[in-house]
Amino acid sequence: METIQGKVWAFGDDVDTDLIIAARYLTTSDPDELAKHCMEDADPSFASNVGPGDIIVAGKNFGCGSSREHAPISIKAAGVVCVIAKSFARIFYRNAFNTGLPILECPEADTFEDGVVLTVDFDNGTITDKNTGKTYKTKPIPPFMQELLDSGGLMEHIAKKIQAQG
Repeated sequence: METIQGKVWAFGDDVDTDLIIAARYLTTSDPDELAKHCMEDADPSFASNVGPGDIIVAGKNFGCGSSREHAPISIKAAGVVCVIAKSFARIFYRNAFNTGLPILECPEADTFEDGVVLTVDFDNGTITDKNTGKTYKTKPIPPFMQELLDSGGLMEHIAKKIQAQG
């Protein structure tokens, strides 16, 4: 994987899938439409101000609540390149990788503040706060999950495997 750099959007603990993308927007699966409403109930200014390459950070249990692929799809479509949290709800964890959204677990994730710039080195499993120069270690992404991310998600990964066989 690559190294990325982006501006932080900080959220707290227990950000559930309703805060990520409210149920009232689940009538569509169009990523561009979902992106317009991403994090709307947590921060009404998020969707209109998030920039390509930005990073969401949060506390524990990010993505808890209902199982919906719309949540990571809306985050990715909004231009967010990575979500860093102390921990993730298991179903969100899997849905993120299935949709090609990189996520990292970092015990200090809740110390990053809005607007700081982070550099994330996926290969070395490090996050560097560009303001302080301090580096943090992340939980490594399992190799199979790295393959999913490299392919762009589960469906793309399967399509490439089928194409290679045939």
